[in-house]
Amino acid sequence: MILWLNGSFGAGKTTVAHELQKRLEKAFVYDPENIGYFLRKNAPEECRTPDFQDVPLWRDFNYETLKWIAGTYPGVIIAPMTLNRGQYFDEIIGRLKKDGVPVCHVILWAGRETLLKRLKKRSLGRLPREEFAVQAIEKSLDFFAARPEEEKIVTDDLTVDQVVEAVAKHCGLPLKEDRRTRLRKSLDRGKVLLEHIRG
Repeated sequence: MILWLNGSFGAGKTTVAHELQKRLEKAFVYDPENIGYFLRKNAPEECRTPDFQDVPLWRDFNYETLKWIAGTYPGVIIAPMTLNRGQYFDEIIGRLKKDGVPVCHVILWAGRETLLKRLKKRSLGRLPREEFAVQAIEKSLDFFAARPEEEKIVTDDLTVDQVVEAVAKHCGLPLKEDRRTRLRKSLDRGKVLLEHIRG
């Protein structure tokens, strides 16, 4: 199964993905963003776009790679990535579903103020570094609000553990008991935060 965690930038997708990985029997976190950074690094400037999702190759590469992993890997593949355009959503998630690949798509929803607070934390207080993410908030919220058929987990007042449990319940995934101390959890989540600070 592919578990696609969607939502606005700052919704907590990456944190929840790595927490789910620790709580599931067998799970792998696949980050579609890495393909975008690879393309930027390995293509001339004239080929680049402000948003790497606008490059058709990014969408094709992620679709093909996820399909390949899903056909080979016996565990849950967790993909934390914002997809807020109908065409791009259909070209990846829609195609996977049409091909018979089991996909559980969940939107982590949060209000604008919550998202801004989380982005500030993610950037270690330097919110201007998150300009692209901030500018995408309204577009993302509008896109997700227009998809009433999709599962939305409202995360504003939930702890990370509560979000993890809600996602697992929606996708029918049994969770292992979390035996980590509060300190260990905090260290694990801090490590994920630091590893995913871009630029």
